[in-house]
Amino acid sequence: MKLKVCGMKYGHNITDVAALQPDFLGFIFFEDSARHMTETIPQISDTIKRVGVFVDAAKDAIQKKISAYELDLIQLHGNESEDFCRSLLKSGVEIMKVFSVDDNFDFDIIKPYEEVCDYFLFDTKGPLPGGNGYAFDWTHLKNYPSQKPYFLSGGIGLRDLDKIKEFMKTDASKYCYAVDVNSRFEIEPGLKKIDEIRTFKEKL
Repeated sequence: MKLKVCGMKYGHNITDVAALQPDFLGFIFFEDSARHMTETIPQISDTIKRVGVFVDAAKDAIQKKISAYELDLIQLHGNESEDFCRSLLKSGVEIMKVFSVDDNFDFDIIKPYEEVCDYFLFDTKGPLPGGNGYAFDWTHLKNYPSQKPYFLSGGIGLRDLDKIKEFMKTDASKYCYAVDVNSRFEIEPGLKKIDEIRTFKEKL
């Protein structure tokens, strides 16, 4: 199970989290977010993939961030179309499309993205594009129709470790590639609790 820590914002905090060797660090390039990344990313291990999170951003803007921040993966958290994802295939980075899940979620909407994305991410449908701080019902993932690896997100914290372990015993978890954490490990938006992330990673 891989670990992604998202919503990184402050240089010293990025360095401290990176020292824990998560598999992915996420940086949000969305101006309306309290975790909007504007600083330079400090030197971190090449083993950690840098993820740029975008919400309905223009292609040129995304490509500029890929270059400026040396991103490895772009996470599309808005209403980006299949064609938009396809237009980014030549950018040289991996592509992840996010889907917000509630009780009425229809997995058919992911099918057009099969050939244009490397990963999917399932988050909680809420008032914000992400970072709402609560989980969706993971049992919905039993209806997952794809073999594409996916990230599990949405209000995941230390209290969910047992729930994650139980989920991993189910068929629904077969293609669960990584757990994505954010708001439940924060002192304030963008500032992460190092000790809690360390504990979570060790027990995960």
